[in-house]
Amino acid sequence: MNPLRLVRARPARAFAVTVDGRTIEALPGRTVAAALWAAGITSWRTTRNTDRPRGVFCGIGVCFDCLVTVNDRPNQRACLVPAHPGDVIRTQEGTGHED
Repeated sequence: MNPLRLVRARPARAFAVTVDGRTIEALPGRTVAAALWAAGITSWRTTRNTDRPRGVFCGIGVCFDCLVTVNDRPNQRACLVPAHPGDVIRTQEGTGHED
């Protein structure tokens, strides 16, 4: 059962954000990580030395595994950054700074 229906929640309208060139929907109040998870995207960063995939680990901003680039700002913790209409989110490789 849909949990929103279960509690009779009526969230505001979804809006679009772009992830690596792909448009997904996000609900107001959701973090970037929540929007990515809802779209089925579970990995959005690779580690510096071994290129291993990472996504949300702790979900509270402590571990830094969920780093993404949002609107050309690298190293944003996806679990803490609220999603906004029109955000451009990019998968981050390594430090997020282009060489």
